[in-house]
Amino acid sequence: MPHASAPAAAPIRIAVVGLGKIARDQHLPALAADHGFSLAATVNPGTDGLAGVPHFDSLEALLATGPPLDAVALCTPPQVRHQLAARAIAAGLHVLLEKPPGATLSEVDALTAQAERAGNTLFAAWHSRFASGVVPALEWLRDRDIQAVSIVWREDVRTWHPGQHWIWEPGGLGVFDPGINALSIATAILPAPIVLDAATLVMPENRVAPIAARLSFHGPAGVPIAMDLDWRQTGPQTWDITVETGDGRLVLARGGSSLLLPGRPAQQFDDREYPALYAHFRGLIGRGECDVDVTPFRLVADAFLLGRHEATEPFVE
Repeated sequence: MPHASAPAAAPIRIAVVGLGKIARDQHLPALAADHGFSLAATVNPGTDGLAGVPHFDSLEALLATGPPLDAVALCTPPQVRHQLAARAIAAGLHVLLEKPPGATLSEVDALTAQAERAGNTLFAAWHSRFASGVVPALEWLRDRDIQAVSIVWREDVRTWHPGQHWIWEPGGLGVFDPGINALSIATAILPAPIVLDAATLVMPENRVAPIAARLSFHGPAGVPIAMDLDWRQTGPQTWDITVETGDGRLVLARGGSSLLLPGRPAQQFDDREYPALYAHFRGLIGRGECDVDVTPFRLVADAFLLGRHEATEPFVE
């Protein structure tokens, strides 16, 4: 006699809080394609939501009168994320934090402790770690003699952050908003610890966050790591990590979607970061675990602590 199949697990009912560019370009399509989630609601003040999906002006309004929820994805600017995450955890929800996970390290530490006490999942979602070339790069570098590392992350802020004034304010990180993606990959594929030695932060005269930065780190055995960040690049964009080893050069390009290894043709991968990120979040919820790695965030904080300021012309969008 055939056995009855086990009932399928109900989808995780999730709300997306913050409907900016990253939510609309990445989070919503990834959720729509993942049958393990059901988009139960959206939250964004002063804007319309999606057809057929309940929409609210605030998280408080959603929690007071909205549909039942299991989780939230917080895609707001980092400066307001701590209060929202703390309220969601207190309401018994699992929480995904877009990167960076907060405005300060102490905020993230407090949220982690709160989630662990409550038994809720908290996920600091370093989406670039889920680029398809990252794991093959990690596996190839394992046990190899790493001699030097170069990170070049240059893009056009007007293309990727149009009209986003919060990114130039304290807690918005400036050019480290994309730069932290590079650090999330580097801290995943390189041996720890990575230590900052010096930094220069290039500051527009009319802004309080950097538009460019030059950093030098060292890894184990003093391996030099140079990082070049710039938000003023037009035309083709550059998101490359180059690792010199005793067995040749590894180049992880296009933000982790292209991998070149010595003696092999370049591998080009599809963009699967956010689908993989949500699959990981779903697994964390199922296992009752948190995943909150603040290592990339700590290196950025070190840059603000140690960095010398270099003035440059005002930035006008």
